[in-house]
Amino acid sequence: MAAAKQKTKEENPADPASRPISDEAILKVAKEVVVKFIEVGQLSPANFDKTFQTIYKTVHDAVRS
Repeated sequence: MAAAKQKTKEENPADPASRPISDEAILKVAKEVVVKFIEVGQLSPANFDKTFQTIYKTVHDAVRS
């Protein structure tokens, strides 16, 4: 019975954990994090580029590992 449940889980593409994460989704998450940093005053235009690259890479590495 456990094997049947496992097989059903593997065949269900609607399961969010089994779907691949798109680059667009990673970009959206990174954008939301950056927006929050701006809202709380932790990010300024002077350091936006480096900070965004770091956040994007961190999110990308987290979901692609």
